[in-house]
Amino acid sequence: MTDEPLPEPLPPPTESAFQFHGNWREFAPIAFTNLLLTIVTLGIYAFWARARERRYLWSRTHFIDDRLEWTGTGLELFVGYLMALVFFLLPLAGLQFLMQALILRGHPGQAILLMILLYVLLLYLIGVAVFRALRYRLSRTFWHGIRGGSDIQGLRYGVEHLWRTLLGGLALGLMVPWSMTSLWNRRWREMSFGPLRFESDADWNRIIGRYLIFYLSPIALLVVLGILMATGALAVGSIAGVDGEGASRESVMAGLVIVLGAFYILFFVVLGLVALFFYSAYYREAVGKLTLGSLSFAFTARTRDWMKLVLGNIGLVIVTLGIGFLFVPYRNWKFFVTHIEAYGELRLDELTQSTTRAPPQGEGLLDAFDVGAF
Repeated sequence: MTDEPLPEPLPPPTESAFQFHGNWREFAPIAFTNLLLTIVTLGIYAFWARARERRYLWSRTHFIDDRLEWTGTGLELFVGYLMALVFFLLPLAGLQFLMQALILRGHPGQAILLMILLYVLLLYLIGVAVFRALRYRLSRTFWHGIRGGSDIQGLRYGVEHLWRTLLGGLALGLMVPWSMTSLWNRRWREMSFGPLRFESDADWNRIIGRYLIFYLSPIALLVVLGILMATGALAVGSIAGVDGEGASRESVMAGLVIVLGAFYILFFVVLGLVALFFYSAYYREAVGKLTLGSLSFAFTARTRDWMKLVLGNIGLVIVTLGIGFLFVPYRNWKFFVTHIEAYGELRLDELTQSTTRAPPQGEGLLDAFDVGAF
């Protein structure tokens, strides 16, 4: 017997293959109970809270003619986190202390080499974390009693993530879109659902234009700042000059402080909006080139949809003095399901259970490095 409310009867099918039938009023008791138990257990219950949220969100997600089912447990997530802590985070912390000790003992060259090694190791482990998290989530996602997964452990993908990320940083970061799309393709090509394998052929050339806008935005904003500061300093100085040198200097400084403060806020607002402009194109390209057998997928969210989601989340958290953060996972999942589409045919009589090995632990590295699985 589960502690979530029973699903309501399914509504008549519509044109969309994916539908979400959740309700924030149903989700609220789960969210608040999870918060209370997490506080009482000093954070330990957070893993069971995440599993409980997923059971609800998956059970309210309808694909074609059946709901999804999440079979992962809080214990799996907890054990996965402990294993990541013991086998990865503690050694990394030891390397960091060793690097500081080398600096204090007058060996900066060795400390720099160790720092480079630490950075390379982190990039590798983040790649492993992303791959294993996706593999775990697919292995615990059931539809018509059939699950997904992968036969690959993710260690080889970690190497792919390392060199592709480093290569993407060449030419002052202009190859980042290639790195993102190629890693997306590599990751999903190793995944399957039942007997069917995923295929992906996202093309970075289709998003490079928006990336260049995102890439050049900070430079353009800094140029604007320089012009504003120079113009403002001249204007304020000329107006205040009649009151003497001291008054002029104070007026110029006050004007510069106001301009810098306003620009600081404007810089991150504009950069965030331009980032959404790029990522909306990236996810449409990435999901749009994903296939499973004869099924093809599409992601319909445009920039304005992402803006509504992000600004809505921020506004919800601010207005509720932080309590609304509990509903961010609900809003994000609803956004994802609402904007994903599937086209083609899927024959149920041809589906068999996946033969991939289901990982026994949860996404420990994902939690440790705080990175997204998708």
